[in-house]
Amino acid sequence: MPKSEEKYQFKAEINQLLDILVHSLYTNREIFLRELVSNASDALDKARVAASQQDDSSSLLAPEIRITLDKEKKLLTVTDSGIGMTRDELIRNLGTIAHSGTADFLRQAAESKESLDGLIGRFGVGFYSVYMVAKEVVVRSRSIQKDAPALEWRSDGQGAYEIRALDEDLPHGVSVEVHLKDDLSRDFAEPDAVKDIVKRHSNFISFPIFVGEERVNTVSALWREPKFNVKKEQYAEFYTFLTHDSEAPFETLHVTVDAPVQFASLMFVPKKEWDVFGMNRENWGLDLYVRRVLIKHQDKDLLPQYLSFVKGVVDTEDLPLNISRETLQENLVLKKIASTLTKQVLSHLEKVAIDDGARYNEFWAEHAKVFKLGYSDYANREKFAALTRFNSSIHEDATGLTSLDEYISRVKEGQKQVFYAFGPSREAVRLNPHLEIFRRKGLEVLYLYEPIDEFVMDSIRSHKEFEIKAAEHVQPADLEAYPDLEEAKTDKPEAMNEEDTRDFDGLLTQMKAILGDRVTEVKTSKRLSDSPCCLVNPDGHTTSSMDKIMRVITKDASIPKKVLEVNPDHALLRNLLAVYKKNPQDEFLGLSTEQLFESALLLEGYLNDPHALVGRIQDLLTRAGGWYVEREGK
Repeated sequence: MPKSEEKYQFKAEINQLLDILVHSLYTNREIFLRELVSNASDALDKARVAASQQDDSSSLLAPEIRITLDKEKKLLTVTDSGIGMTRDELIRNLGTIAHSGTADFLRQAAESKESLDGLIGRFGVGFYSVYMVAKEVVVRSRSIQKDAPALEWRSDGQGAYEIRALDEDLPHGVSVEVHLKDDLSRDFAEPDAVKDIVKRHSNFISFPIFVGEERVNTVSALWREPKFNVKKEQYAEFYTFLTHDSEAPFETLHVTVDAPVQFASLMFVPKKEWDVFGMNRENWGLDLYVRRVLIKHQDKDLLPQYLSFVKGVVDTEDLPLNISRETLQENLVLKKIASTLTKQVLSHLEKVAIDDGARYNEFWAEHAKVFKLGYSDYANREKFAALTRFNSSIHEDATGLTSLDEYISRVKEGQKQVFYAFGPSREAVRLNPHLEIFRRKGLEVLYLYEPIDEFVMDSIRSHKEFEIKAAEHVQPADLEAYPDLEEAKTDKPEAMNEEDTRDFDGLLTQMKAILGDRVTEVKTSKRLSDSPCCLVNPDGHTTSSMDKIMRVITKDASIPKKVLEVNPDHALLRNLLAVYKKNPQDEFLGLSTEQLFESALLLEGYLNDPHALVGRIQDLLTRAGGWYVEREGK
């Protein structure tokens, strides 16, 4: 055999890899084109560096990547004007394992019980992935080195390859000629199909990519540009390209980080929440690029789920192109990128909130439902807490919003707690008997309307040394230091004498007997001003709303046993006292006690069957109506 033409055997690992690729069918075969384009881009970068080191760029060809197609010959060719390869480099780069991903792929293929269709998507196997679609590959190359010969590398992937010198004078660079398998010309020799693959995987390669005579990658990688060079209109155009959203983004974050890892990112906060009906919950995540090559679409490990409304891209130099998906999840570099990105987004939102509170409230109105999931992000709990917003008792309606910091700025002297209460609506919270003492003392209470708000408060627990506490868990004695507001003071009935007090204790005992073990105790309340009674959790740890959530989760339909507190100054209780003093066994006491208890259950959302309550109301109204007619007739 002439010296200019030599035959070589692939290494054993390459033979094993090629056997898998040649004899198996894959659903993700298009990655071969991504790998070839990536190799071409690297070659162009190296040519530029080599020319700069030799201080001679006059011989460089225009840096570009061209993809030509011939459907009749079932041929796809990728050509670059890069650094090219010598004979030794052809052997080293195309005949041995050049990337650790190849060995990982082989190990996983041997160990995995799942189909190879699933495995191929986890590994970039470099140049060798071309054999998923090729029955033969011909590589023609000439190195940029002076007087380097033109060479041809050829293999059908069956265990050996040939290298021979060419007489023709090729330009420096590499041409990879892919002879497609018979059934694949429709997929990879059609211009539209190839353009689509390039746009999805290699759209932001910095060098021009042509399919035929048309340049495909027309959108520049803006995240690689200095911020001061990018106009607002360019950001908006890129956002539309990325998301297909016709509206301009609400906020734009252009991030460039050199330490602890090097990466660039371009992220956007949309004006509107896209997943209004909860039907598109998995459509989130940033696109991960390595040196402008797409590695993973919608990578959900780059930002936590509570920031899933953020759209954008991340590009790093610190990851290999052929990193597997499993390795991505465990990669320390990626974890550092994710941690930095999360802090960057939270800091940006914090700046928006400080600079323009009304604008931030617009963001909250759209994205709060998702953002509240951040209650589980303990590493960023302080930043998350500062960014939460709630309606408050100081607002005139349910549209008002306040932050924890704003609440703290308004606390009374000596107050070291932030109080909150839950209800399905502002009216429901307003009717909560537990809040009467807070209104009487002029203490602000945050209103929570979403079940997740309970988890948010339970997770935050404290903010800037202020304990966050449910209003219903506050003991009246804890609020004695705060004087009643003058306007809150109302006419009260005369204080009960010793005999009335004794009889009232008897009334409470009778009410407990009527209710039996449905309550743990019936006692006098010091928290009520306007309501006749309320239910209080005896353990003082779980709120009524959180208890209901947990009971739904555990499918527990029982009614919890609580303390029934009654207001001795309420006219209804004074009337019951008068009835009790005349006849402790009067049936009216039973009717009224049952009505008070079920009304309290209704307010707390525990009354499953209101029929008895409605019937009792009608009975009591009938009696009261007769008394009213009789009185008016006199």
